[in-house]
Formats: sequence, C-alpha cells, structure tokens
Amino acid sequence: MAMSGGIDSTVAAMLLQDQGYELVGVTYRVYDQISQACMEKEKGCCSVNAIFEAKHMALQMGFEHHILDIRKDFNDLVIRNFIDEYLQGHTPNPCVLCNSTIKWGKLIAMADELGCDYIATGHYARIGQQDGRYFLRKGVDETKDQTYFLWTLTQENLARTIFPLGELTKPEVRQIALEKGYEKLSKKSESQEICFIPDNDYRTFLAENVENFTEKYGPGLFVDTSGKRLGEHRGFPNYTIGQRKGLGIALGHPMFVVDIRPESNEVVLGTREELQGKTFRAKDINLMKYASLPDGFEVNAKIRYRNRGAQASVYHENDLLRVEFHEGMDSITPGQSAVLYEGTDVVGGGIII
Repeated sequence: MAMSGGIDSTVAAMLLQDQGYELVGVTYRVYDQISQACMEKEKGCCSVNAIFEAKHMALQMGFEHHILDIRKDFNDLVIRNFIDEYLQGHTPNPCVLCNSTIKWGKLIAMADELGCDYIATGHYARIGQQDGRYFLRKGVDETKDQTYFLWTLTQENLARTIFPLGELTKPEVRQIALEKGYEKLSKKSESQEICFIPDNDYRTFLAENVENFTEKYGPGLFVDTSGKRLGEHRGFPNYTIGQRKGLGIALGHPMFVVDIRPESNEVVLGTREELQGKTFRAKDINLMKYASLPDGFEVNAKIRYRNRGAQASVYHENDLLRVEFHEGMDSITPGQSAVLYEGTDVVGGGIII
C-alpha cells in the first residue's frame, strides 16, 4: 500500500483492511524540500514529516511499514527530465514520468521482494477489463479523476493494481475518515503543486538548479507570427505555450505565447486565433484498451489535466500518432501528455512533440 501521509492513501488502506486484505505500507522518500507552502497545506509528498505520519498511521492500523529512499532515482530521472524539457522549450509533466518509472516501477519491485500479490494507491481511478486487456477508467468523482497522470501504466502494472477510491467522491472519502475517528485527517487540505516546485514557481527552480542559467538562457526577442520584432523577453525557458500574463510587454491587445524557438531564443506571440491548432503528433505511445487502433479511430483527446478534452481522430505515422481535432484547440503544448478517451475509458496516451 503506497502511503503518502495524506487522506487519500490512508482511507484507501482503511478500505482494503475492511475488505480483508493483509497490508504492508510503503512510503517513498523522493525529495526533501520543505517549503512554507508545504507546511501550511500539510501536503503529503514533499514534507519529511509526512513520511513519519504515514508510518505512524500504518502502525496505528496494525501493519508493517517501509520507507523507500529513491531520492537519487527521482533526481536522475524525474527532475533531470523536467529541467531538460524546459531547456528545449517544452512544458513537461513530471507526475506522468514519476508514476511509470518511479512509483509503479519501484513499488512492484518492492511488492515482489515482500511477497505481495497486489499494489494499491489512493488515486481516483478505476481499472476495466475487456478482451484480456486491462485499461484505466475515470474515477466516479470526475473533478478528482487522475487517469490523465496514469496513462503510461503497462498491462502488467494494471493487472497488479487496486484503486480503492475509484468508486468514491472526495467528500465521501473525507466522511469515511471522520467516521473512523480521524477528524484531523478528514479536514486535511491538499495541493496541486509539483512536489519539488514550491508555490509552483518553476522559473526560480530552474534558475537555482541550472548552472549559469541567467547567462546561458538570457534575454531574447519576442516576435509575432510573421517574424516582426515586438520587444525583448527574459529568456525562453521562462515562458510556456498559451501564456498571456506576466509577459512583460504591452501591445495594446491580448497576445499569447504561440511558439517557443530555443535555437534562436525567440518567443513567438500571437492572437487567440493563432494560439489554436487542429493537429499534433505524439510519441512514446502506450495503448491500453485496445492492442491497436485503426486509422481514423475517434477519441476524446485531452491535452492538459484541467482540459475537458475534445473530439479527435487518430492516425498512425510510423511510431507516432497524429491526432486531428474536429475543431480548433487552444495551447497544444510540446512536452505535455495527450490522453485519449473513449467515454470514461482510457484508450491510450503519448507525449506531444
């Protein structure tokens, strides 16, 4: 049982115990950043205190608990990729990479070592089965659904995973904690921040973790889509596709970042219409519900976590998938995940290039 010290994984453990499972708790030590924001929000994944909260809860519930120190792997794989992607003008999603390489990879290895049949987490997601294949299905609470971050999970991962919270809403989870006598836990707040980026300030993180960042990635030109110079920017890694606020340039009408050109250190600004696109390509494809897709297969394609998704058709291009929206979509961003749905079921996903 993966335990963060937060309400979701703790209630998931309670539910599994009620169902008669024998549990072994595991908490990852991935990063030791403790910011004021973490402490105020009592966030589960970036505070060392949370590790001991998880251990205390496991012992209180009567099962053994292990701390898995994966700081080096997390730094080498997740943080390194996060930095490299921004330095290429992309906008990465580190939670997606972490889930496949760190969380499930390390947890399954630990489960094998401890003789456990399954792994369980507090994610809001469900698992479906059809024609001998496993696939993700959105959690009942669509406002908390986390399938977008889990599309990289393999058939082997899914076959051994249990999501106890998939059929529950967040208020129901809080109520369970309260009824079990954990009033403080039931009121515990949460955060959508990346665990190693306090206050969501990725720009400061890059400046502090990239050698000579300001010198190497300094000022360059804002240009419009025709190439006309509009002014000077602070360095291309400080901008993301779709950004409108904080550009530091006044043009008399709203302009958005529509392209980032690392090779020339140019940031391209355009109108909302110019921000829209109808097609993109995706790499590192992982199919879930079906072993293969015919060209023209229709999906709901989601290109950001908070994006509702839109109808699109998919086509194969060698190892890539080309996704064509039926109508224009704002802010198609290289480095982000594209997750393809059929109703509530995850067909598959990939990384936008």
